[in-house]
Amino acid sequence: MTSPPRVPTRRTERPSARSQQSAAPSAASRPSAAARIGALTTRIQLGRGMTSESANYFLLLGITLFMVVFGLVMVLSSSSVEAHNDDDNFFSRFWSQGAYTLVGLPLMFLVSRIPRGFWKKTIWFFLGAACFLQLLVLLTPLGVEIGGNRNWLRIGSVTAQPSEAIKLALVVWLGVVLARKRDVLDQWKHVAVPVVPIAGGAVALVLLGGDLGTTMIMAALILGALYFAGVRLRYLLTGVVAVGALAVMVALSSASRVGRIAAYFGGTSVANPDVDWQIKNGFYALASGGVFGVGLGNSHSKWSWLPAADTDFIFAIIGEELGLIGAVVVLLLFVMLAVVFLRIIHASTDPFARVTTAAIMVWLIGQAFVNIAVVLGVIPVLGVPLPLISAGGTAMISSMIAIGIVLSFARQSHRDSQAASETGSAGPRA
Repeated sequence: MTSPPRVPTRRTERPSARSQQSAAPSAASRPSAAARIGALTTRIQLGRGMTSESANYFLLLGITLFMVVFGLVMVLSSSSVEAHNDDDNFFSRFWSQGAYTLVGLPLMFLVSRIPRGFWKKTIWFFLGAACFLQLLVLLTPLGVEIGGNRNWLRIGSVTAQPSEAIKLALVVWLGVVLARKRDVLDQWKHVAVPVVPIAGGAVALVLLGGDLGTTMIMAALILGALYFAGVRLRYLLTGVVAVGALAVMVALSSASRVGRIAAYFGGTSVANPDVDWQIKNGFYALASGGVFGVGLGNSHSKWSWLPAADTDFIFAIIGEELGLIGAVVVLLLFVMLAVVFLRIIHASTDPFARVTTAAIMVWLIGQAFVNIAVVLGVIPVLGVPLPLISAGGTAMISSMIAIGIVLSFARQSHRDSQAASETGSAGPRA
């Protein structure tokens, strides 16, 4: 009996130990598919993070930081003598301004990361809280009167101006309300309500404290927001006439303000004789600076010759120490700031962002114009600081938060445009 034939089998050779050792490193050195995808995702996210901010964002941020640093230098130079006379410390006002700046910087960056929806939900609360603080100034002993204006709130050792908080809340509130009413702004009833009672009431609270300068800035930013929202010009003209008539009545109701107007026309102010002194020495400071200035820190006017040298008349010290060149540089900085604001308005498609940015632009640029015009003798003395440059803690913080809001709009507009371009480049899917 024969056995069945064997079926030939293929003999598999086992790899030797040497071949296994040589193959092991190459296998280990190869990243897995998940690792390769993770590395690619990380690179993509890093690239997006590096390009997530627009040129408008960086330009606005750069101009702001430069102006803040420049302002700190000028506050130190212009306030050192008066600070030594008051506190026996040349740096006391500078340290105070620096402390407020250190508070404003992180707030500006924090606000620049807040989405737009947050403001739309909470702005009524912020505006109400700011008006409540102003009521504390007017109705309680916490209010402090300085220079004829009851516009400061003192709690312990901290003194603040609630009117600055009202300005900040008001610009955002106007953006929210006018964006919601954008389709009916051609009807005067929808323009008047709720802008006149709410915004007008906020302005009236500041006006009751006697601060005509801040009141005029608030009226200007309201009109600016209405203009950029698309309100008809005849409604705006009516508002301008009403604001002008109210300003004249308020100016004539105070002996101090009448004296300022008289000093502007070359007369004298019996109620406030320092106005004549201040205006003349402001002119002397600008004239003595010439083209190149007397040098940083070498001002003669700050030696108790020029009142409010570090606040309302800091532009005169800039002209004296840095000359015509320094004064022109400051003007160009505000022009560049206005240009960046207009670029952000043009790039944004959200009505809320456009109106709010426009109101902030009118606020900061308009206030700078008033401050510089007062120093140059173009308009009577109103007493408003130079934004981002003058000494004043509450004004500095509110201005930086306002710019932080505009930075958030610039970021969001850039991301929206990027998302739209990516969607368009991808094309429709089959």
